Amino acid sequence: MPARSLYFTGDGAVEVREREVPDPDEGEVRVRTERSAVSPGTELLVYRGEVPTGMAADATIDALAGTFEFPLRYGYAAVGRVEAVGPGVDSSWLDRRVFGFNPHESHFCAPVGDVLAVPDGCSATEATFLPNVETAVNLVQDGAPRLGERAVVFGQGVVGLLTAALLGRFPLADLVTLDRYPARRERSLELGADAALAPDGDVGERVRDQLEDGEGDGEDGDGDAVDTAGADLTYELSGCPDALDSAISATGYDGRVVVGSWYGTKPAELDLSGRFHRSRVSVESSQVSTIAPELRGRWSKDRRLDVAWDRLREVSPERFVTHEFDVSDAAEAYELLDENPGEALGVVFEY
Repeated sequence: MPARSLYFTGDGAVEVREREVPDPDEGEVRVRTERSAVSPGTELLVYRGEVPTGMAADATIDALAGTFEFPLRYGYAAVGRVEAVGPGVDSSWLDRRVFGFNPHESHFCAPVGDVLAVPDGCSATEATFLPNVETAVNLVQDGAPRLGERAVVFGQGVVGLLTAALLGRFPLADLVTLDRYPARRERSLELGADAALAPDGDVGERVRDQLEDGEGDGEDGDGDAVDTAGADLTYELSGCPDALDSAISATGYDGRVVVGSWYGTKPAELDLSGRFHRSRVSVESSQVSTIAPELRGRWSKDRRLDVAWDRLREVSPERFVTHEFDVSDAAEAYELLDENPGEALGVVFEY
């Protein structure tokens, strides 16, 4: 049987193309894919043509070295069995289940140092969530939650749910999540959120009311009165540019907003008027491709991945899978995610 690769070919269009099964080169293994997971946030931007076409897909991953120009192969969560090894690779790799940051395709070759052995007892489907869990670990590290803080997470897709699950293990005073879909809010409560709200009305005011502490007044270091109502730590993970303004509004004096969403070419319009300016709110980016500068002396990607494997087994994100498609039906999968996101959460391709 020939190999099959998924290509994004234009706005709202994908194709599965056949090619010869590749042979591994020196130092490589060939993997026969069992499952690969769709990352709805980034992949829907690609599917809709809402990414800068000249931008590198991911300069840190060899399999994604190209740009976002159509046609392109994309994806970064493939799990399968090693079925062939190239010269210089120990034969003990044969038939091992491995994870690869590789696009959606039935067979792929990769340097043996680029694939990760899947721990015993971890299914192929569960292992496809490794990048999502690593992202959640990175988000929590960048936010650096503190004892007794009030935290808010906008967006309860897979990454938002995983982030909420990790935050739920911290001794926070409050953990509030927001999502437009009731089923996702229910999952969030099951994972440890104290409250899960729909993003209706004046979202910032509703969150501040939810987190109200006394009258919401306090003093800064100089003794001046400040409005302390709102979150100490807020994550914007919804992928919706309008949510960033609400996230800032929900954040209290000297609070932090961590932006894990990537909006592609969609602009984010912000109201940075009186409250933001006087509240000294910090807004910072978080991106899993790199380690935060202040952590690089002690942390590496390998160490972070070790933590991600541990947290993956603890949270068991396989329960987030709502749909499985044969890769030949990929067009149907992306159409579902694009047109009926409330029905789909975790989507996995089978091979």
